[in-house]
Amino acid sequence: MIYTVENGHMSVSVKTKGAELTSVYSKDAEFEYLWQGDPDIWYGQAPILFPIVGRLLDDKYRLGGAEYTMPKHGLARKREFELVSKSDNSLVFEWTHDDETLQAYPYKFRLIVTYLLSGKKLSVKHEVVNENDGYMYFSLGAHPGFNCEMGDYIEFDEPETLETEKIDLVEALRIKDKAPVLSNSKNIIITEDIFNEDALILSGYKSKNVTLKSENHGRAVNFSLGDAPYLGIWAKPGAPYVCIEPWYGVNDDFEKKDDFSEKYQIQTLAKGETFEFTWSADIIDAEFPD
Repeated sequence: MIYTVENGHMSVSVKTKGAELTSVYSKDAEFEYLWQGDPDIWYGQAPILFPIVGRLLDDKYRLGGAEYTMPKHGLARKREFELVSKSDNSLVFEWTHDDETLQAYPYKFRLIVTYLLSGKKLSVKHEVVNENDGYMYFSLGAHPGFNCEMGDYIEFDEPETLETEKIDLVEALRIKDKAPVLSNSKNIIITEDIFNEDALILSGYKSKNVTLKSENHGRAVNFSLGDAPYLGIWAKPGAPYVCIEPWYGVNDDFEKKDDFSEKYQIQTLAKGETFEFTWSADIIDAEFPD
């Protein structure tokens, strides 16, 4: 089922499967900012990545001496969430552990996702609640795709010098090599071949925001990354969208770990605690300023 909130400028729609964003529409510009999905290119639109980001080595991990299997990007994107609250400008969805999730991820949790529309700004808050008697280990990431054209660019707030992690194209795991992306500059231009070797996976950036811009029109998306330590930027090569992906976690490499708690960039949550992560997108219609 799909639920919508709207105001005089914008409408935002979210489906219960995966609590996935499915539309970010500007009434002012009569323009859809969110990629609408295409099974021949990429069927997704804005999946939530939990409790892992990327792929595990052999799609498996060990925890407390037992072995578990987990698909790429985790479980949340394929599960039905419950709409627990709706107001004129917000939608709140919740997903909790059940017997099926415990087979793949043996933790009791709640994942709450709140969509808030204010003017032309969409904020998306994720809350992970640990309902276990001990520590809980997890990763969390966002994966929204925005419509764009070749030659559009992503501009960082500050000049950055960044390298991308490199990915093995067969196993979808990190390898030791890195490649330069920016050298004391701000802009990453979307080209036909920029994603030929998979996503750009960036860390160590100073900027808190990036903006998707174009030389061909005045529309833009100013995207707040929160405090996420990783930023993925990805699309199918040559496709007319780009995903801006703040992550608390990253793909495995080829080194086998003895326990899930040792996974690189894994998050740790104590009993009864809540982890919060918010990203936001400010829609800029240059022809229709506020």
